[in-house]
Amino acid sequence: MNALSSVEVTVVGGGVVGLSAALAAARAGFSVSVRDVGSPYGGSRVAGGMLAPATEAWPGEEDVVAQGVEALAMWPDFAASIGVPLFTAGTLAVGVQPGDLADLRHSGELLTSREIRALEPSLGPAVRGGVFAAGDLAVDNRLLLSALWKACRAAGVVSDVDGRVTVIAAGAWSGELHPALKDVIRPVKGEILRLTHRPGALPPPKHTIRALVSGRPVYLVPRDDGLVVGATQYEAGFDTDVSVAGVRDLLRDAETVLPGIAEYALAEAAVGFRAGSPDNLPVVRWLGPDVIAATGHHRNGLLLAPHTARLVVGLLQGGSS
Repeated sequence: MNALSSVEVTVVGGGVVGLSAALAAARAGFSVSVRDVGSPYGGSRVAGGMLAPATEAWPGEEDVVAQGVEALAMWPDFAASIGVPLFTAGTLAVGVQPGDLADLRHSGELLTSREIRALEPSLGPAVRGGVFAAGDLAVDNRLLLSALWKACRAAGVVSDVDGRVTVIAAGAWSGELHPALKDVIRPVKGEILRLTHRPGALPPPKHTIRALVSGRPVYLVPRDDGLVVGATQYEAGFDTDVSVAGVRDLLRDAETVLPGIAEYALAEAAVGFRAGSPDNLPVVRWLGPDVIAATGHHRNGLLLAPHTARLVVGLLQGGSS
């Protein structure tokens, strides 16, 4: 593939991955436009905002973790370059049952219930211990989207102009945009809740909390005004309904971990679609002489965004894979 030093680039997708790629390309000297698919169910809008490669890893995802660790190291500079703050208190990965604690051992040294409560006193009595990942970060996903749009405009990115090269970064919808992605990218449904703090309730936790409750994963990510609680995961196509069972399960498990949320207000229950791939690794490569894929990030779209953006620029500058 020859270098495309003066090409116009159109990024299809206005989520965190697409905007990060557009910004990086513009800063590298390319003329860039963005076409935003505009779905309210995009994964970037509904995400929890965790930047936690180790504590978010699932067994067998060593390659995903390796990419995530590399991306995490890029985040402080990336966030500073667009003026978005990061939550830096780290992640507590906690468990309720002995089996939960056994599953957490791959994330680091296990702490006792007393040690874990010394870090986060608001944890409930059912929590038996956990792991503290001090290097994990988090970001408010909606602030991030706004900051990326602002940075893109400042870098000269325009909207809805066709370029010579197209970057497909439309998340779960990418499979509908190119035949090479049709059987590769699929939507993975997730439900997420936003809780707002009410007067008299305990304040939000200082740390991001990832928990296993009898094997079921749940996370609680602090925001200035409350918490994000997530997330369910279904292979259900583009089903946009928020299910009663999904909300019930999230609230039950979150309250087991952090009982004080019972006094919070349920402000939002939403559905978003992750871009699943066969091996949960992103697809970032040329699909043809004028089309690049940057999709398939599954649960790690926010985390891997600056890493993917760097790869896309490398491809535009002449890279092959």
